[in-house]
Amino acid sequence: MHDIRTIRDNPAAFDAALSRRGLEPQSSSILAIDEARRAKILAAETAQAEANKAAKEVGAAKGRGDDAEFERLRALVGEKKAEIARLNDEAKAEDARLTDLLMGLPNLPHDDIPDGADENDNVEIHQHGAIPNFAFDPVEHFEIAGVKDGMDFETAAKLSGSRFVLLSGSVARLHRALAQFMLDMHTEEHGLTETATPVLVREEMMYGTGQLPKFGEDSYQTTNGWWLIPTAEVTLTNIVNGLTLEESYLPRRYVAHTLCFRSEAGSAGRDTSGMLRQHQFEKVEMVSIVRPEDSAAEHQRMTECAQNILEKLGLTYRTVVLCTGDLGAGMRKTHDIEVWLPGQNAYREISSVSLAGDYQARRMNARYKPAEGGKPQFVNTLNGSGVAIGRCLIAVLENGQQEDGSVDLPTALHPYLRGKTRITPAGELE
Repeated sequence: MHDIRTIRDNPAAFDAALSRRGLEPQSSSILAIDEARRAKILAAETAQAEANKAAKEVGAAKGRGDDAEFERLRALVGEKKAEIARLNDEAKAEDARLTDLLMGLPNLPHDDIPDGADENDNVEIHQHGAIPNFAFDPVEHFEIAGVKDGMDFETAAKLSGSRFVLLSGSVARLHRALAQFMLDMHTEEHGLTETATPVLVREEMMYGTGQLPKFGEDSYQTTNGWWLIPTAEVTLTNIVNGLTLEESYLPRRYVAHTLCFRSEAGSAGRDTSGMLRQHQFEKVEMVSIVRPEDSAAEHQRMTECAQNILEKLGLTYRTVVLCTGDLGAGMRKTHDIEVWLPGQNAYREISSVSLAGDYQARRMNARYKPAEGGKPQFVNTLNGSGVAIGRCLIAVLENGQQEDGSVDLPTALHPYLRGKTRITPAGELE
């Protein structure tokens, strides 16, 4: 959510930032509601002062035996109380209008990200590894001989419908090994605190991180009002919901491995083959809670944490900074890490590492007390995939595939597979 005081102080800058996202100016509408709200509050305060004055004079009129004045003042007090109640209700209504408007607007893009219309205008800022050469035509993950039996889309469709997969045998074990490897890397080498969170949350938690109100169709809601998390960003970030922390408590760095659920409402017809885009998937998610002045460095640190995962696995990737037209609504700046998939002959996103600034903190009312004193300040929040396990599985399988249908597995995973180094053409680990 946005700071109304910042909009009051510089409405032109606010509108200019929104225009970078292709939005029309909003400050006039916002400030009109804000002015009406403040006018109602001032009128209520004035009426309260008048009521207080009249109430004091009631006793004096009674003492003088001035019955006419006593009755007039008593009636005035009653009228003022009714007026105050009406004005307070009207102020609350204007405040709700203002909150709804501010909650529905996207975050302001960071000054240093590129302008652009869509993903074609994203800018590459880092590349690691060479695109591998194969002596044969590489295939997609679900076409590899040693993988086919362990990646069952037909049975998953019978159980749940499209965009689900049933993993079994060596593929399921490899998937589990990847999750454990990522958690160990983040906790032992990157200093994150492992956290096990719920996957069902209250509606206000979805508001806190910005999935609601505008993007509810992208997630699933239960009949009793809970929401299934689209990512552990929701649960990890909301740990500080409503809290005022000591500055010494920061930074907080969390990591969680969870199931994630997305309706993929806006992706009809996209990536329908294989397990690249699923309604249910697993992800290792990173979240940092920091002071505002530390957020830029923390964004780079988190990006490097995700990159380290791919480097340990020997995967080729590139990192791009998203342009304004491709930037998520709740974020100020995002680095997408795209891994090379030989079966598609393309880079595909495997991690997004994003800086939200104080946008989520304002929605959650999450603050910290500066050590030197002064008013509590809003924290800054960041989140990033560290990384998407299913997509990492795809990358490992496609990059390790051999002409005979076997898959050579990254050295970093061998200890998690009890020394097994490959998947055979028959689908066995050996």
